Amino acid sequence: MANRMTVQMNGNPVYDIVLEQDFQALPAELEKLNLQSRKICIVTDSNVAPLYLEEVKRLMEPCCRQVISFVFPAGEENKNLDTVRNLYETLILGKFDRNDMLAALGGGVVGDLCGFAAATYLRGVSFIQLPTTLLSQVDSSIGGKTGVDFDAYKNMVGAFHMPRLVYENIGSLKTLPAEQFSAGMGEVIKHGLIQSRAYYEWILSHREEIRSMEMGTLEELVVESNHIKRRVVERDPEEKGDRMLLNFGHTLGHAIEKLKNFELLHGECVALGSIAGMYISAKRGLLPTEEIDRFCDALSWFGLKTFTDGLDRDEVIAATANDKKMDSGVIRFILLREIGQAFVDRTVTREEMAEALELILR
Repeated sequence: MANRMTVQMNGNPVYDIVLEQDFQALPAELEKLNLQSRKICIVTDSNVAPLYLEEVKRLMEPCCRQVISFVFPAGEENKNLDTVRNLYETLILGKFDRNDMLAALGGGVVGDLCGFAAATYLRGVSFIQLPTTLLSQVDSSIGGKTGVDFDAYKNMVGAFHMPRLVYENIGSLKTLPAEQFSAGMGEVIKHGLIQSRAYYEWILSHREEIRSMEMGTLEELVVESNHIKRRVVERDPEEKGDRMLLNFGHTLGHAIEKLKNFELLHGECVALGSIAGMYISAKRGLLPTEEIDRFCDALSWFGLKTFTDGLDRDEVIAATANDKKMDSGVIRFILLREIGQAFVDRTVTREEMAEALELILR
């Protein structure tokens, strides 16, 4: 039986998050959206298309008038306006109108790009999320944040646009490359750090089952992260308050991601930024330093690096000036009062960031 939860805004249901172990229940979910006379464009990338495109297309075809697809080269470097332009052209040539729909089949890059195209094509069309990576299932597919990179500036162009459905096939996690699963764990552990000590401790105590891909444990993992993300999004759908807490590890993480030319995966960079955030929190006397060691041990266990090389500390700090979390020239940095309790701080200094970066740059 599916795990199902409903995301609400202002007390009104907006979309369901449905978790299954395959795609077989997708037609039943699509029928609820009344798409019989509508067209769907499946947006995916060159990594995911060979695995799932034909299956998903076959399952969708009885539910709507026509299914087409748009496949772009995989990789963060292709999450840009040129790819969106090509998608627009596909939709225009396919005579897609405002009543038709897009479907994001893939990881965070696919979901962000497809969602942005849906938000802006004809001033907004519907879309659904079919996330196939751990990171996209626990984080990026939920909440309606869409966007693309502009030159080397991460997610600098975007829009809030809620999906009609998030359908998570956790069976797809078994086809993930190891580094993609590890990157997803960077976001999963972050959820525990910012919102729930109990969840954080559960992750650490179930790490054997998680790393061995035990499906029941993976389902619990995804469901709990979904609940955390859902609750935060419901309280603050447009990131004006509590939702900023989800950016723990992102200020320095995004700077590292940009300066490494996206050679590192997003979750890997978030993990590095989270180490720095914990270090600053500990230096301010909010966390025992032992928690940093325990966190780094957990990251290593799940295959995530706790340092990177080839970067200049001052360049990383300078790159944070282009971060979307700037507020009147001041960085809104996320710190921890304790494990499971994050807060927004506007007083983190360059010196504090420099000292924290000493821990993660070699």
